[in-house]
Amino acid sequence: MKKLLAVTACPTGIAHTFMAAEALDQAAKAKDVSLKVETRGSVGAENELTEEEILEAHAIILAVDTNVDEDRFEGKNVIRVGVSEAIKDPSGLIDRVLEMEEKSADEYVEQVQNKKKEKGAERQGFYKHLMNGVSFMIPLVVAGGLLIALSFVFGIDAAENEGSLAYYLMETGGAAFSLMVPILAGYIAYSIADKPGLAPGLVGGMLAEQVEAGFLGGIIAGFLAGYVALLIKKYFKVPRNLEGIMPVLVIPFFATLITGLLMFYIINDPVAGIMGGLENWLQSMTGANAFILGLVLGGMMAIDMGGPVNKTAYAFAVGLLASEIYGPMAAVMAAGMTPPLGLWLATVIAKKRFTNEEQEAGKAASVLGISFITEGAIPFAAADPLRVIPSLVAGSAVAGSLAMIFEAALRVPHGGVFVLFIPNAVTNVLLYALAIAIGTVVTALFVVLLKRNSPQAKAAQANE
Repeated sequence: MKKLLAVTACPTGIAHTFMAAEALDQAAKAKDVSLKVETRGSVGAENELTEEEILEAHAIILAVDTNVDEDRFEGKNVIRVGVSEAIKDPSGLIDRVLEMEEKSADEYVEQVQNKKKEKGAERQGFYKHLMNGVSFMIPLVVAGGLLIALSFVFGIDAAENEGSLAYYLMETGGAAFSLMVPILAGYIAYSIADKPGLAPGLVGGMLAEQVEAGFLGGIIAGFLAGYVALLIKKYFKVPRNLEGIMPVLVIPFFATLITGLLMFYIINDPVAGIMGGLENWLQSMTGANAFILGLVLGGMMAIDMGGPVNKTAYAFAVGLLASEIYGPMAAVMAAGMTPPLGLWLATVIAKKRFTNEEQEAGKAASVLGISFITEGAIPFAAADPLRVIPSLVAGSAVAGSLAMIFEAALRVPHGGVFVLFIPNAVTNVLLYALAIAIGTVVTALFVVLLKRNSPQAKAAQANE
């Protein structure tokens, strides 16, 4: 029997990672195929693949949207796809890898050599590098936001009393927030240039943080440091007996030097000015401007339910938390909750529109929805995209715009309905809950209006 392996990883490591793993596992069992899946989620790698398993494997499926260690699979049959493809068509992926021919020893050696030559060309561009930085930044945002929110439990001004518990909670949360931009920049650079890019990326991010260039400065610093380190790595040659000092001395030193000087002389001041203008505009937004921003962010959250568009809106909102701008985060989370919640409601009020399997999936979608896992809507959207996706976009756009109009503010980037019960994590909490509820109802109504009766309902009517 051919042995297959898989690795799943999404930028946030919360939902797509495990949904893809489950889909692949179920498809393999249905085909009676041996498959082991390593998940690389927010808590790190689980069910890790061993060297022996990799050696014996016929092929490996990499369903990933962020960086994973691919060196260990050199010379093996590998299919690389996004996590969404593993969720939508796991059976097709398994069929593809099963059809791959076994590699001879000579082919194995040749592929290893080719892989090494192509290492720099295998990078997957801006989105992948950005999401790698965001995924490492999110735990700091969550921890810092919750600690700051908890400090307000003792009173809005309690943190001003030096030495008090509220003061230490605020200081600890602030320390986590101060690391957000350096970590974002550091791991963008790490994604581009591997370990040699980490130090210059962290330093560039720290410089951006010091001049209040915000997440935009951190993104620029990360890409600058990463590509500078990559260029030095590629073109700066030393004698073979000195190659060992390249990753620990030559690349970090020169990449950090160049990144730092460029940040000081060229980048920091104009980017800080841009961020200052953006922050002032966002903080002063009311009425139509707030409505439009919420509408756009909300719609983006539902278009691809965890894909690049969704993650772009999410990354924008998370980045603004570092600048203490919390409104867009509230809009994004509300809009991300309504697709699965709206579909659950639709399965309750219009059962004839859905098969028995979809009605059961609706119950699971309700749990995913309240947990801010937008991917819970994917099975419904995949089955009927032309009717379901516009409905989801409409409901999410309404939820996002209402959250902005109600001036709701959210200090943490995840948690779903559960953060509503944490004092001061969300402002205007009742109106915020109302925005989520209205978005859910709008989604459900559009789904019910657009979808047709399920084949099971049509068959029952015919029998009558």
